[in-house]
Amino acid sequence: MSSETTTGAMEPARSDVERLHVAGLHAPADAVLSVRDLNVRFSSENGVVHAVRGVDFDLMPGKTLGIVGESGSGKSVTSLAIMGLLPPAAQVSGSVRLNGRELLGLSDKAMCQFRGNDLAMVFQDPLSSLTPVFTVGTQIIEALAIHHPSMSRKAKEARAVELLAMVGIPSPRERLKAFPHEFSGGMRQRVMIAIAIANNPRVLIADEPTTALDVTIQAQVLEVLHAAQEETGAAVVMITHDLGVVAGMADDIMVMYAGKPVETGAVDDIYYNPRMPYTMGLLGAVPRVDVAEKSSLVPIEGMPPNLLHAPTGCSFAPRCPLASEACLDGEPALAPVDGGALHRAACIKSGSLGGTVDVHDVFAAPPVPVSRFDAIPRAQRDTVLKLKDVRKHFPLTRGALIKRRIGTVKAVDGVTFDIREGECFSIVGESGSGKTTTLLEIMEFHPDQDGEVVIGGLSNKQAADAKTKARMRRELQMVFQDPTGALDPRFTVYEVLAEPLQNAGMDRAATRKRIMELMKLVGLQPDHVNRFPNQFSGGQRQRIGIARALAVNPKLVVLDEPVSALDVSVQAGVINLLDHLRAELGLSYLLVAHDLSVVRHISNRVAVMYLGKIVEIGAVDRVFDNPRHPYTRALLSAIPVPDPQLERTRERIILQGDLPSPLQAPKGCNFATRCPVFAALPPAKQEKCLTLEPPLEAAASAADQQFACFFPDGELDEDMLVVHEPADHHAP
Repeated sequence: MSSETTTGAMEPARSDVERLHVAGLHAPADAVLSVRDLNVRFSSENGVVHAVRGVDFDLMPGKTLGIVGESGSGKSVTSLAIMGLLPPAAQVSGSVRLNGRELLGLSDKAMCQFRGNDLAMVFQDPLSSLTPVFTVGTQIIEALAIHHPSMSRKAKEARAVELLAMVGIPSPRERLKAFPHEFSGGMRQRVMIAIAIANNPRVLIADEPTTALDVTIQAQVLEVLHAAQEETGAAVVMITHDLGVVAGMADDIMVMYAGKPVETGAVDDIYYNPRMPYTMGLLGAVPRVDVAEKSSLVPIEGMPPNLLHAPTGCSFAPRCPLASEACLDGEPALAPVDGGALHRAACIKSGSLGGTVDVHDVFAAPPVPVSRFDAIPRAQRDTVLKLKDVRKHFPLTRGALIKRRIGTVKAVDGVTFDIREGECFSIVGESGSGKTTTLLEIMEFHPDQDGEVVIGGLSNKQAADAKTKARMRRELQMVFQDPTGALDPRFTVYEVLAEPLQNAGMDRAATRKRIMELMKLVGLQPDHVNRFPNQFSGGQRQRIGIARALAVNPKLVVLDEPVSALDVSVQAGVINLLDHLRAELGLSYLLVAHDLSVVRHISNRVAVMYLGKIVEIGAVDRVFDNPRHPYTRALLSAIPVPDPQLERTRERIILQGDLPSPLQAPKGCNFATRCPVFAALPPAKQEKCLTLEPPLEAAASAADQQFACFFPDGELDEDMLVVHEPADHHAP
């Protein structure tokens, strides 16, 4: 890493820090971390990439700064520059001061005195951050030994046990000897937090710490971070694309776009009074799990700019619906907006924006689509898909030469539901609950399956010949989670879309006509059909995947996490497209997702799965507004809401531990080992949960809602409830 300086021809050379002080940009004396005019450039074959451009912020002790923005906005590069972890080829200039000590320009050896001691980081992927050949105890002790060489072995082990207990690892002394692969994803992230806080750092940087985790595990990790901050008094920099995550944690927010801060301020100012169109678009693009009223999401059309050339005007202007000629005349600087000196926005029109301006009007969000099936009662619609007592059990064997069965993994265990015309049915649950296996059983469509699958009137029990299976394939198509992996990189878009049409026997002229129709239908330019998938953005590639699924006019489209790999702004456009297609074409969807906010926005009905069984099912508004099963209540409470005041006072159910192995499922209720109601029951009622399996029964208030719980109205165990009172929030 290098630090650049600029000198005048007739004056002595000054360092970046000296020039910043001369300009009056020195940091407040009480800031634990001060960043001034941070710039990062990378040399590439095509030129110099301006990855970070003029980042300024002050972080006070015990406070939390949230940095948000789309992928490529410079969030992670900013954090790596502060930590001194960028490659040597990176050109870094500006000033980064930790407790008044300048960090930029220090050698790697000198930075090691600060990294892991006063300055620590939690990375996005704990599996690649932990060394697989060392136990977690060894790695925690290493962090202690580097900065406390005189500490005794016994004291280091005791501190490692204390840290694992602090972050919620059960049996911490025994788990010291475990390797990273023996932990789940959430537990590995807890270990990373334990290593980061081992030496009581003054600043803790968390870079997307919950991105790859289930919602319940995300809630656990966020609670651990909150506890770690209280324990160490550290200031926290939370980097995320999820505006709900930082709403309840952050004191201040910095919104980044094209490598530059475009709006900064207190969390309430940013969420309730945004003054930059980009910030408004990000907030409008987020579906909310707590809102039943249907409205279209706000898509931010276009892509972030290429940073090979520094923008000559507002970097957001090409995507901004309010852009004018004046916006192209120089890049606007961050300037104070009405209402507070700490709230600043880089927009020449910030004075005309604010809390009274509706983001749907600014970005011209599409109207809510209306399907012809909406007016028809569900019971009168045709059934598109029906599952009856579907099971998928995997034998667990042991032995090299002679295999012997030692158990059975019940991945899917007696699943029954149906989907009607024009309906979106969603399956939710943690990883390992059986969602994807259920999809695979539907797509398998084989007569030897355990249970019956009926697609468009065709039963899998009658699917003995290829002709019947081919008919089924026309009724059912699938959109996969990763659009890059689902599209053949050697095929042009035309070839990708032509393949299913040619398999269906369509001639060349009809195929070309249909492909042009599909491109328009999913909002892509028809003249782009000769491009390859790598020439499109992630959201555009997912639209190509949707077009391919629609090619043969199916009645049912299976969506396997269709937006989980996309930025929130791109996600909004894809969700709006799916809503529009369902209404226009009369499609039915089977959606698998872990984001319950997306499910609430797009679905009509929902099923909650746990260890291969459906534990609650019904109309989405009824299940989300009045959940009866404790697991459903825990899932919903774990979803963050982009509303700071609501997030600070929400009651959150923190489930203990991870999803149990299906091999070791309890005899009675599968959820009893983690259930907050079970933990508060008297012994006699607990015995019923442990010995009897609750059946799916209709709720007293609604026949359409069913749940599998003996004590849905039972009191929740207080030890599993978390409420952060307003006093706990570090208000500015």
